[in-house]
Amino acid sequence: MELGKKIKQLRFKAGLTQEQLAEKIGIGAQSVSKWENEVAMPDITTLPLLAEIFGVTIDDLFDLTVEQRLNRIENRMDAEEELPQDVFWEYEEFLKRQMTSEQYKERATELIAYLYWHRMNAEAQKAARYAKEAIKQDPEKKGCQWILNDAKKYAVWDWNISNHTRAVNFYREVVEANPDVALPYMYLIDNLIADHRADEAGQWLDRYCTLKGAHPVMKRVYRAYIALSRFDEPAADKIIEDLLAEQPDNDAVLFEAAQYYASKCSYEKAIECYEHAFAVDPRRPRFQDALMGIADIYEIMGNYAAAAGTYDRILDLLTNEWGLTEETDTAVATARREKERLLSRPASY
Repeated sequence: MELGKKIKQLRFKAGLTQEQLAEKIGIGAQSVSKWENEVAMPDITTLPLLAEIFGVTIDDLFDLTVEQRLNRIENRMDAEEELPQDVFWEYEEFLKRQMTSEQYKERATELIAYLYWHRMNAEAQKAARYAKEAIKQDPEKKGCQWILNDAKKYAVWDWNISNHTRAVNFYREVVEANPDVALPYMYLIDNLIADHRADEAGQWLDRYCTLKGAHPVMKRVYRAYIALSRFDEPAADKIIEDLLAEQPDNDAVLFEAAQYYASKCSYEKAIECYEHAFAVDPRRPRFQDALMGIADIYEIMGNYAAAAGTYDRILDLLTNEWGLTEETDTAVATARREKERLLSRPASY
């Protein structure tokens, strides 16, 4: 239904004349008449007030389908770092309603998780900012250090806090309930390796390798990480080196090799593999992961100018391959902030 017809329908339902609606909005009755006759459209700034007067959401004014509303919710979260409180509540209520529908339950459940994560992440950024200020003011106090650790996922010394037992238990349950689905095995193995539970990781990897959906590169890359978790660096290195020798232009092999070398602080090798992986990646648009890895390594090395220059490449990628702008996606704004942050640091390279 067109917007004008929807306004007319809602006005009748609310028992308002054109004059009464116009008075509530603060405009002339002729404007309302033009809207309803599709001669003119309401200004975008009027839509929230119209929605409030009629007791509906802005999306309701446009009579969007459920699928369209789900897409709009996802797109807005992609584009904005923080949602206004009323918008959050509106989305939360709508998604909870859709979770009772067989047709939209799966998508709505995924999006409501994204909605809560989106809010949590926005609040975590604020918590981290103020925690950092408090730590600078009094470095001997621990309270805000714990807040910062949790908000930004910084390393924690205490094993009872830093271990991944709960994640392991969760993904083991998922794997056991879905034994033929490959992805949960990978998350399970990741968390076992992180805790140096090499024997268990090897057992689950053996099962993963029998699956139809198992990634051929990761079958061998995981062997390297399991060897590394046993502190057998030569064996781990050989697995990665053999992979590179066999498939020197495979972007997946190169990317995983880059991550492996970066995790060992072999930074020059990591940059070389990241660069090669990005160059031979056949997909368009390409993802920014390799470039982000390069930027992080340059920052670790103290070469802030090179790190900032890599963010120029990320911005070029987002703009020219993905067609994104600062107005349409938070990734562009984040990349610009990172570049400015790096340029503001004193040179140490």
